[in-house]
Amino acid sequence: MPDHASSRQKVDLRNLTRAELTAFAAAHGLPAFRAKQIFSWLYRPGISSFAEMTDLSKELRESLAKEAFFSRLTPAVKEVSNDGTIKYGFRLDDGKMIESVLIPEEERNTLCISSQVGCAMACAFCLTGTMGFSRNLSCAEIVDQVCAVSNDLREHHLGVVNNLVFMGMGEPLANFDNLIKALTILQDELGLHFSERRITVSTCGLAPQIIELGQRLKVNLAVSLHAADNETRNRLMPINRRYPLETLLDACREFSLPRRKRITFEYVLLKGINDSDQDAVKLAKLLHGIQAKINLLPCNEAPELPFAKPGQQRIDSFQNILKKRGYTVLVRASRGADISAACGQLAAKSSA
Repeated sequence: MPDHASSRQKVDLRNLTRAELTAFAAAHGLPAFRAKQIFSWLYRPGISSFAEMTDLSKELRESLAKEAFFSRLTPAVKEVSNDGTIKYGFRLDDGKMIESVLIPEEERNTLCISSQVGCAMACAFCLTGTMGFSRNLSCAEIVDQVCAVSNDLREHHLGVVNNLVFMGMGEPLANFDNLIKALTILQDELGLHFSERRITVSTCGLAPQIIELGQRLKVNLAVSLHAADNETRNRLMPINRRYPLETLLDACREFSLPRRKRITFEYVLLKGINDSDQDAVKLAKLLHGIQAKINLLPCNEAPELPFAKPGQQRIDSFQNILKKRGYTVLVRASRGADISAACGQLAAKSSA
């Protein structure tokens, strides 16, 4: 394998899908089976260098080290909540910080991962939006969050990551190309081999990308809805002015789901704003005809935000109205609020 890297930057192999790695190998005179070997090594637990790829010749390993590298995130910060939720802070090569959150449950571990540094969507109730937008994460930076947390769990005998949710910092569909590459690696049987049924991509409502995502890959979809009329949603979520509810829900109807799955609609309950019985009735009518389940999220209050959590009676009434109309409705318990790891609280204050 000739040394071409002296005049350019080395290639991060974790930025490459298996097909792209095969092309990279071919360009360096390596057969496809070598690319397959290298790709499988990249995602083995605890792998940290080409020297550990023991079924490759020493010469090839040394050549790879000259031409390429594979990035590895390690937690700069790790906080554990009273409820067992773990927040990881990762410092990127440019000094920016991102956060991932592990939510342990009785029979599974769910990892919430970030797709951007900050977020441009500026949803009124979300602290991440107050950061502003810095940049998209690379494919490697997305995938590395999963590898790093998986390694940490293994080292501490805490099981494995079972489910992935793209609900951390950023709007995943605004980083579409890198999202698709990361999902391809996450689902690849030689990569991290997650079932399509165990990956959920959340969006605040980029309608064209919702349709394209469903055409490209099979994953679960969660839509941050948070209002049942355009006037309220315009105030809470600026993206609604670009893709109003009618356009968004048409895209949801076109989205190709994994078998026997439904779209999850997330609805944060804000006292006096979107939590009335009338709002619940409007929501039920709005989602009519869509394979839907609804997650209600009582507002996570923060001093920086002008919103309050409704009382339990109001939450129960809202839920019951939807249930009576045939919807599966869960009130999602807040996890990790004491370490600012709950929904809408990720702000990575040291990212600037």
